[in-house]
Amino acid sequence: MIPNPCIEVHTSPVDHPAVPPWFAEVVIIAQHLATKRLLEAFAQQIRLVRGRFGRYEPIDFLALLLGYAISGERTLSEFFDSLAPFQTAFMPLFGRRDLPHRSSLSRFLATVDRPCLEAFRTLFQQQSFKEGWTAETIGGIFDRQGRRYLVFDVDATRQAARQRALPCDPALPAAKRRFDAVCAPGYKGRKRGEVVRTRTTALQMHTRQWIGTYGNRGNGDYQGELASALQAIKTYLAHFALPTEAALLRLDGQYGDAVVIAQLMEAGVHLITRGRTYRMLERPQLQRVLTHPPSARVTALNTGEVVELFDGGWLPLDEGLPQVRVIVARHAAPPAGRKVRVGKRIGEWVYELFITTLPIDGFLVEDALDLYHGRGAFEAVLSDEDVEEDPDRWCSYTECGQELY
Repeated sequence: MIPNPCIEVHTSPVDHPAVPPWFAEVVIIAQHLATKRLLEAFAQQIRLVRGRFGRYEPIDFLALLLGYAISGERTLSEFFDSLAPFQTAFMPLFGRRDLPHRSSLSRFLATVDRPCLEAFRTLFQQQSFKEGWTAETIGGIFDRQGRRYLVFDVDATRQAARQRALPCDPALPAAKRRFDAVCAPGYKGRKRGEVVRTRTTALQMHTRQWIGTYGNRGNGDYQGELASALQAIKTYLAHFALPTEAALLRLDGQYGDAVVIAQLMEAGVHLITRGRTYRMLERPQLQRVLTHPPSARVTALNTGEVVELFDGGWLPLDEGLPQVRVIVARHAAPPAGRKVRVGKRIGEWVYELFITTLPIDGFLVEDALDLYHGRGAFEAVLSDEDVEEDPDRWCSYTECGQELY
């Protein structure tokens, strides 16, 4: 019994499901897409050779995938369960009538082909790059000579999938795994699992705009994915009438070999990356530079150790390849027995190599290293990729279907 007479409690035997907390966000985004005529573009420009998914069109399934991504539900099954009481209100938000069944969504994703995927990606680029931005408001950095650059971060993220152990007996048929089409053995980093999928992301640093994502099995095809990212970056620059040389790509050591750097230079963009190997340290020019006092000394904020920086000047990557600017960073080696996480220990020093095409008159060595390590300013955008995901969060076991999501 409630003693306060001001409180009245009404109960009813009829079920009234609570509206999911994410539904309001779906309403806002669907209204935005409709106002910008993107829903109409999805319906008119994305085509797919008809699979076995009934009377539905790609726009119906794209609406579902958008809702699933916004909801944050752990599995598609849980998403459909929470959406079921409100399906008559959900689909009209996207100008559609009927909610596809989860089995229809599965068949659609299994049917998605490369032309359908690329049509969606092209539409994304055409409609989203310019949305709300001008050439003046998309940001940039200026070097000491007043030249403007737009910084793009190209990075590979990984999703690991766990697989149960199966008996290994020659008398048994070969095992078939659901993830065979989307995952393969590869480097897992800090994530638990048996197989992985790599996704290369391209991010505009100043506006936090996604320029593109490109996935592949296992360790991926990092050169091919980089070529796709470069094409998207060129498209982005063309939208704002900016030259290709205004792009500055920040990449990690995976891209620090001669073949990839030559690929970037041929594309006409600037770059800064960590060297993948340390053979260039043996070059006589660098050996002479290291005998002189450093060009600058900086103190690492997280460890407090002093890092000496040397500008090695311009050196050819390899025989017949173009020249790049080499920066050497070194700091005191840790005590014997402690492993060096990054760099190469030579005597009492640990050396790191950084390769760039930024002009010497525009960027001092400390400027270039600040730019490289400044990745921390936008690393939070990629932080979700470092959170271990449940494999059920994946929604397709086919290459193009998962890539579309």
